[in-house]
Amino acid sequence: MTDHQQINVTSPAKNTAAKEALFVIKIGGNIIDDSNKLESFLKDFSAIQGKKILVHGGGKLATQLARDLNVEQEMVDGRRITDAATLKIVTMVYAGYINKNIVAKLQSNGSNAMGFTGADANLILAHKRLAEASKGIDYGFVGDIDAVNTAAIEPMLAQHIAIVLAPITHNGAGQLLNTNADTIAQSIATAMSGQYNVWLLYCFEKSGVLLDASDDTTVIPTINQTYYQSLKEKQLIFAGMIPKLDNAFEALNSGVEKVIIGKAESILDLVEGKAGTTIQKS
Repeated sequence: MTDHQQINVTSPAKNTAAKEALFVIKIGGNIIDDSNKLESFLKDFSAIQGKKILVHGGGKLATQLARDLNVEQEMVDGRRITDAATLKIVTMVYAGYINKNIVAKLQSNGSNAMGFTGADANLILAHKRLAEASKGIDYGFVGDIDAVNTAAIEPMLAQHIAIVLAPITHNGAGQLLNTNADTIAQSIATAMSGQYNVWLLYCFEKSGVLLDASDDTTVIPTINQTYYQSLKEKQLIFAGMIPKLDNAFEALNSGVEKVIIGKAESILDLVEGKAGTTIQKS
């Protein structure tokens, strides 16, 4: 436990100009589900110079496998209830097929990569989410993150290995936990900000945060906390974008240098700050 960087330490990193850059990039399930988009993204990801960590979501494959195995799935507000049978399925799919498929494709593009879950090398410790008694919701084996093992991550980055993380963590007592990939990306970015000048990029199917969710041309170039609250009050931002933006502001307030949300196909422009929505502290 002593090797872990506690992620609730929120003192901002200092002297970021002297630090080496690190990109922490998260791709969503919609990219995972589209083989052509995934191939293109991973080719571009391989072209990014420097140190990088890729966190991936799960896509629809777990839901399809559960259906094939007659394991009933329950979703609440877009979140999967992870019972024991579902945990087995998401571990097989996320940590198995999806993670190793990504690693193999990165190798084919000349990017040396290693795939992990939070249990591997004790990378991410988490605890089982407490049931929300007021709402009558028990999310099952869903994990909320406690700590990130920066001491295990650093040597791999030093060897120029691209780390690929599946959204599975553990509690240190033998229990695997299904954990939100956006939160994993934010937690990793925050923990590594002490050693690196970290850019956190959330890549999905949209061009950025949109004023009109149905119109991809309405990208908001920059959003600060005040504007974000205004957009929420006007119900112009809702559903899945809210936790993504909450994670973005948490990262910025905890030492991460920059957070950008944008289209996976534009990843090379995103890493140069030329596309997407840039999240600002103030």
